Amino acid sequence: MIPSLGSEVSSGLLLVDKPGGITSHGAVAAARRALGTRKVGHAGTLDPMATGLLILGVERATRLLGHLALHDKEYLATIRLGGTTVTDDAEGELLESAPAKILGAVTESDIDQAMRALTGQILQVPSSVSAIKVDGKRAYARVRAGEDVELRARAVTVSQFSQTAIHRGAQWIDIDVQVECTTGTYVRALARDLGCALGVGAHLTMLRRTRIGPFGVELASNVDSLEAGALIPLAEAAQACFPCEVLSEEDADHVSHGRRISLIVNEPTALLSQQGTLLALAETEGERMRYLAVFVG
Repeated sequence: MIPSLGSEVSSGLLLVDKPGGITSHGAVAAARRALGTRKVGHAGTLDPMATGLLILGVERATRLLGHLALHDKEYLATIRLGGTTVTDDAEGELLESAPAKILGAVTESDIDQAMRALTGQILQVPSSVSAIKVDGKRAYARVRAGEDVELRARAVTVSQFSQTAIHRGAQWIDIDVQVECTTGTYVRALARDLGCALGVGAHLTMLRRTRIGPFGVELASNVDSLEAGALIPLAEAAQACFPCEVLSEEDADHVSHGRRISLIVNEPTALLSQQGTLLALAETEGERMRYLAVFVG
C-alpha cells in the first residue's frame, strides 16, 4: 500500500518509469493514492506491455499535458522478424509465420536498407489497435470486437531508426532498435512495416520509452515509490519545454485577470512573472494573443 502524503499538494510534473503489465491509467491511480489528490493526468499513453517514461501532471500542471505531447520521443524496442500478430506486438494472436528458408535469407544489409526506407518524413498507417477514434469508438475496441479497421496514413517524422543488435533463431530474427520520432508515430507500425518490406512479417516483443522532449527516463521514479518531493515545479517544467517570456508587472497583472497583452510569439510560449511564477501558456494567432492554458486566477 502506498501511503498518502496528505491534501496539500503542489502543482508540477511527475516523471514515472512505468513497469510492464499495468496501464497508464494504473500509473495515474498509483500517483493519486500516493499524493492524496484526484487531480492527476498523463501525457502520451503507454500500452500495458510497454515500459518507460510516463509524464504525469499534478494539480494545475494537468493543463500542460496536452501541449507536452507535441514533443519528440525516443524509444528502445525489440522487433521480431518472422511472424505477424493481430496487435503488431507479442500480446496479439499470431497470424502468419515466415518459412525458415525465406527468413534465413534475410541479411543484415537487407534489414538496414529496409530501416533506412522507414526513416525521415514518411506516411505511416497507425496500428489498428491504436487509441485513434473511428466513428466515435477507439480503433482497438473495434478490433477486439472482431471488426476490420482501416486507418488513414498520416505524416510522421522518424529521425532515427537504427539497429543496435541482431539475434537469430531457427524461426525468428530479433532486432534491437533505437527510435527517435515525432509524436503520433507508432513504433509497432514501424515493426509491422519493416516485416512487410522484408517479406517475412514482424511484431514488437519489447518497447521502452526513454525520453519525451527534454525529460529522460533516468530522472523518473518507480511507480511504487512516488512522492511529492519528486515533482518538477510548474514554472521549471514549462521553462524546460517551451520558450519563455518574463512579463512586466503590468502585463503580468493583465494575464492574471484574463486580459490580452501586446506580445507576438512565434510558437507556444510560457509567460512568467518577474518573480518566476508561471502565468500562462500562449501563442499568437494572426496579430492577437491566444491563451492555451492559464495557471493563475
